[in-house]
Amino acid sequence: MKPFVREYTNDETVKEDVQKLSNHGIDSNNIYLMTHDDDRTERLAGNTDASTVGMKETGVGEAVSNMFNKKGDELRNKLQDLGFSASEAETYEERLDEGKVLLIVTDTQDIENII
Repeated sequence: MKPFVREYTNDETVKEDVQKLSNHGIDSNNIYLMTHDDDRTERLAGNTDASTVGMKETGVGEAVSNMFNKKGDELRNKLQDLGFSASEAETYEERLDEGKVLLIVTDTQDIENII
């Protein structure tokens, strides 16, 4: 099943929605935040107990490879690792270029009724 994804422009709204998910029992290992800026991603994830796409999701080989990729390539790879097609990953990476925050939830059961 495809992950749920929602785009945000406001960090506070993202935090509120992550809290709602947590309050409804969605495990933080199934909640991912992604931005085009690593520092912003880490800060948001740290403030919300959400996850970032890391070695667990990508594997060691791809994690090392991503260190040498351009940022856009790295983000598209991570999106594909979460279950998005190449064209979907391209579309979402463009949204990240625009400064958006992506909330990605891999446990999609009843997600629409939570946030």
